[in-house]
Formats: sequence, structure tokens, C-alpha cells
Amino acid sequence: MSAVLHPAARHPHDMNPRHPSPSGVLARGRGVARKAFLALAAALFLVAGQVEAQAQTRALPDFTDLVAKADPAVVNIRTTARAVARGGPFGGGQDPYELFRWFFGPDFVPPGRNPRAPAPPNDEGQEVPRGVGSGFFISSDGYILTNHHVVNGADDIYVTLTDRREFKAKVIGSDERTDVALIKIDATGTTALKAGDPTQLRKGEWVMAIGSPFGLDSTVTAGIVSATGRDTGDYLPFIQTDVAVNPGNSGGPLLNMRGEVVGINSQIISRSGGFMGISLAIPIDEAMRVADQLRASGRVIRGRIGVQIGEVSKEVADAIGLGRTAGASVGMVEPGSPAEKAGIEPGDVILKFNGKTIERSSDLPRTVGETKPGTKATIQVWRRGGTRDLTITVGELEPEKSAAARPDEGGSQAQKTNALGLVVSDVPAARRRELRIRGGVQVDAADGPAARAGIRQGDVLLALDNTEITGASQFNGLVAKLDRSRGHVVLVRRDELTQWVPIRPAR
Repeated sequence: MSAVLHPAARHPHDMNPRHPSPSGVLARGRGVARKAFLALAAALFLVAGQVEAQAQTRALPDFTDLVAKADPAVVNIRTTARAVARGGPFGGGQDPYELFRWFFGPDFVPPGRNPRAPAPPNDEGQEVPRGVGSGFFISSDGYILTNHHVVNGADDIYVTLTDRREFKAKVIGSDERTDVALIKIDATGTTALKAGDPTQLRKGEWVMAIGSPFGLDSTVTAGIVSATGRDTGDYLPFIQTDVAVNPGNSGGPLLNMRGEVVGINSQIISRSGGFMGISLAIPIDEAMRVADQLRASGRVIRGRIGVQIGEVSKEVADAIGLGRTAGASVGMVEPGSPAEKAGIEPGDVILKFNGKTIERSSDLPRTVGETKPGTKATIQVWRRGGTRDLTITVGELEPEKSAAARPDEGGSQAQKTNALGLVVSDVPAARRRELRIRGGVQVDAADGPAARAGIRQGDVLLALDNTEITGASQFNGLVAKLDRSRGHVVLVRRDELTQWVPIRPAR
């Protein structure tokens, strides 16, 4: 009898669990492979997520620890000025009745105004706000770096710390050319920022600013370095960033991710007056060189050689055989200057100064400015197809003056600005006869307190308080002895008008 297989009957191996069929093996293999694939995909997804998270962490740093460490070193700077008789006796203010108040006193009531109304603001001696800026400690004994334009022209400077303590500061020195100022408060144990190396900054590097934009103290903003060595002035290659900086941030620190100060926030490029994505900071190494001189002598001593220079264009470089656009083209040599004595001529291209290559024309004033006056240096110039080395003795660049002095008719040089902000000289005999006065001094320039009082160039000063003025030397001696804690008056002659003018010396 023959065997008949059931249609549903399976291969003998299928009936034996110890001998699985090939199709079963394949099915299980597919299941294992699927599980392995899913596990591998999950692992890859997890790794990708971790990589993405790490990339996000690198791209968006956490500034909290950095802020906590640096914030106590940053200060708010508030400056004030003393208003005198609403802008001065001879006009120039916004009040149409200024001249009347000058003659009849600050209590003069214009026609139609309520005589019992409150007195107008800005009366003589009143302290009025002038501006707000920022700064930061560079030492534990109260030395603060800020911008020249933050403190320039201020009668009083107030510094507020993050713990709300307020101090009155004094100016140690201020340099207009670099816009750097050094001020000090009487405090010890102040938190100082460590200076970093701005030459190591790279484009795209994260940086942070702390300051007081619009008076909002201790404000933190961040961004990246947009460029380094940005040329906008004679003496400074700026750091350009996209950190949000606004009025009031001036003088505050620019910090790297190590918490080191790499610059002083100084300027913005804007069409609106507010932040538009371009901020400029003074490199801290340049600022500290200035601060060291201000601390030592109260001013910055710079070298000069007496030339006017310009860039070398490609057309000029090719035409004279220089081969590349480098150096500083000499346009003019000052008569009697160190450059003239060294034999430098108009048309020369200065390629090196004391061994340092001059790549751009702006490199020359910086390099020369850093050289001590009296130093003998070698200067390499390109002239008529070849180079030649000249020896030059560096002169001293005259410090900038807040008011220019001019010689009087007798030829004597005017004195430097005194505590009232005045540059004066003796009144020539012919003018004394014309004005029918015995002595007095004529005003050659007025700045600071004098300018705010309304005194201007050409005025004649006849008396200081109760003392008659006889000459420039005597007047400057009187000013030097004034009590700066109170106001004084000067008798001013302008054309046919003579009047007492209140004035308060700068402290």
C-alpha cells in the first residue's frame, strides 16, 4: 500500500523541532537582521543627536559664569557740569532773555511770565547732568580705564559700582588722539579685569561687552569679532565686532571667552545714532600703553618726524618700480623738521622705520608715535627706483590743546589754559587806549568753565572777584590760588558792555 501525502503535510524536517526547515531559518534571520538594523539606526540617531547638541553648545556659549566674574569690575560713569546763568551772559543759549538776566540778575521776570513761578533751571552754580558712560578697573586700588570723550569737559565725575556704592573720581590723564582716559577713585580691593592679547583674536570668535547703554548699567551684550586692525584713525587699529553697543557703552570692556579684556568699546558706525551692527573697540594693548604714560606723567609723549603722508596706489607703485602697494608716500616735509634734517624729500615712499616694515600709511604715525623723542632711528625710503637708508632723530609731537594759543600784538606767547579754562595775554597798549582801561587781559581762547559762562575769544577781563587784573602773569597767579570749592566772578568787557560774570573753576 502506497503512502499518500496530505496536501497540508510538511517536509519531514518541519515535523521535527530539532531540525528546522530552511524557510524557518530565513524567517528568523530576517527578524534578527531587522532588530539589528533598528538598533543600529537608533544608535546612529543618538550619536547624531549628541553631535548636533555638541555643535549647538559650541555655537551658542553660556556667558553666565563669565558675566559673574567680570561684572563687578565694570562701573557706570556719570558726569556733570555746572551751569552758569543759563548759558552765559552774552547769549548763545536757548533763552531769548539771557542778556536781560545778565544785566538784571537771574530773578529777572520776562513780560507776561508769572513772577511767582519756579525759578528757571540751570541757575549759576547748579550741577546739571552732562553724560553717561562706562569704565572698568585695571587695578585693585581704584584705577579705571574709560574713553576720553566720556570724561572730557566734565566738572565732576561720579563712579557707581555694581554694589551701588558711588565715588567721586579724579582724572589722572586723558588722551584725545587715542580716546583713552585714566581716572581713579579712593577705594581699595576693587575687582580688576585681566588684560588679554588682542593680536590673538580671530574673525568669528565670540566676544562680550558690559556697559551702561542709555544709562542702563551692567548691561551685557555679545557677538563675534568682525575684523581686526580696522583703520579709522591715525593712532589706533580698531577691533570691529557686531556686539550691540549704544551711547553709554563707551569706555566699557570688550571681553573674550576667557574673561580677559581685549578692548575698550569706543565707537559705532551708524546712520541713526544707535547700533546698526558695527562696533569698534580700542585694542587693550594700545590702551594700556597709553594708560601707563598717563599714570606716570598725566600725558602721552609721542614721537614725530614732520611729514604729511598718503597711501601708495597700485598705479603709483607700478610707475615708480616699487612693485607692490606698500609704504607711506611723502606729500610734504615740514621746514626745519626732523624729516627735513634727515634728507627726506616729497615723493619719497617710506618703507621701513627702525627696521619695522610700513605696510600701510597708517602704520607710520603709530610706529613713530611709539618712539621716544630724541631717539636716533634708521628710515628706509624708496626714491628714483631704489632704496636708501637715512638716519633721523625723532622729535616730540606737541600735546593737543583744548584751546589754541596765539601770540598777542606784542609778540609774547599766550599762556596755557588755566583752571577757569582761559588762555589770556596782556592787552596791547593801543587797545588799552581804545577801550580807555588801565590794565586787564584779553582772552585768546576759552574752554571749559569759561566757555560755559559765556566768555569768548576777544573779551577783556578787568577784575577777578575784588582784585583788579593788571596782566596775564598776575591773572594766572590769581586763578591758581582760587578756592575751587566755590564760585567766583570776573569783570568782563565786550565792546562797550561791561558786566560781572559768575564762574566756577574746574576741580
